[in-house]
Amino acid sequence: MLRGLPLLLMFGFAAAALPAAVADEFRTPTVTTLRVDWRAALNQFRSELNAYPVVAAEFSFSGRRGLSPSDPRQIPALIRLNAIAARFFPGIGQSAVPVLLPFDAAALLDADPNATPARDQLARVQSGFRPVEMFDAGPAGYDALFALEPGAGDDLPPRVFAKPVEVQITGSNLIYDIADPLGGKGEPVKALAAQYPDLRRFIREGHVRYAFTRFGVAYVVSIQCLDSIAKAQRLACRESYPVAERFLKALRIAGGRPYRPRSDIDAAVAERPNALAPDFTYRPSGDIIANSGFRKQQGRPDLTVYAQIRFPIEKQPAYARSQSYVPHRPANGGSAFAYPWRDNFCESRSFGVGQCATGLGHQGQDISPGACLPGQSDCDVRRQSVVAVRDGVLIRSPKQQAVTLQVNTGREHIRFRYMHMNPWELDADGVLSGRRVAEGERFGVVGNYLDFPNGTTRHLHFDVQVFTPDGWLWVNPYTTLIAAYERLLGGRGREILPDGQPVAIEVHANPEGAARAAEEREGGEQFEAP
Repeated sequence: MLRGLPLLLMFGFAAAALPAAVADEFRTPTVTTLRVDWRAALNQFRSELNAYPVVAAEFSFSGRRGLSPSDPRQIPALIRLNAIAARFFPGIGQSAVPVLLPFDAAALLDADPNATPARDQLARVQSGFRPVEMFDAGPAGYDALFALEPGAGDDLPPRVFAKPVEVQITGSNLIYDIADPLGGKGEPVKALAAQYPDLRRFIREGHVRYAFTRFGVAYVVSIQCLDSIAKAQRLACRESYPVAERFLKALRIAGGRPYRPRSDIDAAVAERPNALAPDFTYRPSGDIIANSGFRKQQGRPDLTVYAQIRFPIEKQPAYARSQSYVPHRPANGGSAFAYPWRDNFCESRSFGVGQCATGLGHQGQDISPGACLPGQSDCDVRRQSVVAVRDGVLIRSPKQQAVTLQVNTGREHIRFRYMHMNPWELDADGVLSGRRVAEGERFGVVGNYLDFPNGTTRHLHFDVQVFTPDGWLWVNPYTTLIAAYERLLGGRGREILPDGQPVAIEVHANPEGAARAAEEREGGEQFEAP
């Protein structure tokens, strides 16, 4: 490939027939890396031990390694704490940030240092919360999901909601720098001001969130809720406040381990194939179908490839198109099974999406698989396999039709959600929280489930969340999917303008993008001993 020569010309396209504009380059995200104050974390842990003098004597804060590993007093405090907590939170020592959980390790050791506590005993050292539903730790930090049974805790007001309330916490040293006009807002919580001086409470994208910083790290506690009156099948956000605040009051240092300091991650040109794909075309990011946005809002262009991923459907072809605003019969003006692709991230829905102009949108992208088209006599839906886009851990409770894949490396803290798969099949296949998958591993098939069978067309809804100071927020996955599909095809697609003409493109060697993609897949940097 000759550097600087437009690729369309090399493939025989007439330059005179092309628009003057040149397609913008796809870019990787900018990520801020936070520096952790481990000394402050150890000081807090030491203060938490003060109420248990006998237990405190078993921990060493000298930082020196003893010659006798059998003597727990000669093992540095953090390593010993990780060993204790790992019985309940596997891999906790891999977290690059101090792990805050509603788990009082000192109280557990004070009661019985050797026995494995029964469920009710564990609940007592976890402020009434059940054993952890999901825990994942790595070079970017950690994520955990706990649940509180209805009626648990005499100090809590009665609730209309009949199911256990799930509380999620994330601690991260990676912050994605996204355009976020709604970010940084919220109200203080007076009852917690002494414990968390910078705590903010706010409702965003279907969750009440409590954001704070500690030890130089960003932490967010959140509960999915309905910002309205209480209903029997959906927790109202105001009902969730006492549960979240009980959780926050109970947070203690539970583990973690220092990693080597890392620098911020600057945006770069994303890696893409040099050759052209024969027929893959796509409309620009943000170019949603006219009048398909909430209150006729436009789409939001976003040329960010948030991660170098494997395409989420196993085989080509696949078609990223709206499932709600495009007729499925060609005679009516279009088909979901044809190029060019089209963005529908800000399509009209009642879901909170801070990246869309009205604050409401679709949250992700619809994708129709081409392996099993309507009307095929030999159609076998099992050929429409859904695969893991990266190595990671799954987050999913039983009976849910959505699966979230979380990636936690030294350069990424990101989530990918797959929707509309059959929940009974997912349950039977063990697709549940905590299961680890490898990139390309099959874990389901494209479905049409939305609260009930045949609740939607057969397609995959795919979306992306990145961690920010306001917690996990939706970002447009469209450009990320284009880049992933190009890798699946082995060739670059052509952007199509509204008048149907392709945009001229230039392709240059991009060793920086290739190097960054390799670093993302390799994970993070090795940790250091405290």
